[in-house]
Amino acid sequence: MSAPAPPGVPEIPEVPGVPVLRVLVVEDEQVAGEAHVAYVERTPGFAVAGWARSAVEAVRIAGAARDAGRPVDLLVLDLHLPDGHGLGLLQRLRAQGHLCDAIAVTAARDAEVVRHAVAQGVVLYLLKPFAQPAFRAKLEQYATYREAWARTASGEVAQTEVDALLATLRPGRDAQRAALPKGLSPETMERVVTALRTAPRPLSATEAAQLIGGSRVTARRYLEALADAGRVVRRPRLGTAGRPELEYEWR
Repeated sequence: MSAPAPPGVPEIPEVPGVPVLRVLVVEDEQVAGEAHVAYVERTPGFAVAGWARSAVEAVRIAGAARDAGRPVDLLVLDLHLPDGHGLGLLQRLRAQGHLCDAIAVTAARDAEVVRHAVAQGVVLYLLKPFAQPAFRAKLEQYATYREAWARTASGEVAQTEVDALLATLRPGRDAQRAALPKGLSPETMERVVTALRTAPRPLSATEAAQLIGGSRVTARRYLEALADAGRVVRRPRLGTAGRPELEYEWR
C-alpha cells in the first residue's frame, strides 16, 4: 500500500483494474490554471496530481508524488513560467529521473519553439486559445498512446508495433493514414469525427451525412470503421418506425 499523499499531492482514489493517468498542471495564470484543472477532472481516466504555478513548485510536487508512490504520468505544461521556460523545467525533471510525458499548452506559435519542444520530449502541442473539446481530444489521444503501450507485450517489439505505437501520437492525418482501412480518406474521417464530437446526441448515418456534406453510404462506412476501432459506440436507435436504424456516439 502506498503512503498517504504529502501536502500538495491530492489523494487520487484507486479502483482495482481501472488505470488512472495522473496529470500535473503547470500554469501560472489563475483563470487558465483553473480551467485546465477542471478539464482534466472532466475527462474519464485522468486525475489531477497537482497544480503548480511555477517551475520550482512543479519540481516539488513531482518529487513528492514520486516519493509517495504516485508518480506523475503527464504534464500539462505552459511554456512561459514566472521563474523560467517550460522546456527548462522539463529538462530539470528529466535530469532527476522523472519519465512523465508532456503536453505543451501555450500561445507560442513560433516554429522554432515548436521544434525545440518536440526535440525535448513534448508529445503533443495545444495552442491557446482553445475550448474544452480540443483539450479533451489531446488527453484522449494521449490515453490511446498509453493504452497501446499497456497492450504491448514486454520485451522486444517488432517494427510494426513501434510504428503503430508512435502513430497514436502523430497529428490527425498521419495517425489516421496509419490506421484507416483501405479506401477511406483522412480528410473525410476528420469531418466525421468532428461531427460526432460536437453533436449534442448520437448520430445516425443519415444525420452524419448531412453534417459532412456527403452521402449516407459514405458516412456509414466511416462510422462503421470508427465503431470497429472502438472509438464510437454503435447501437440500435429505439423508437423509430420502419427499418431499424443504427446510431453512433463518440466514446
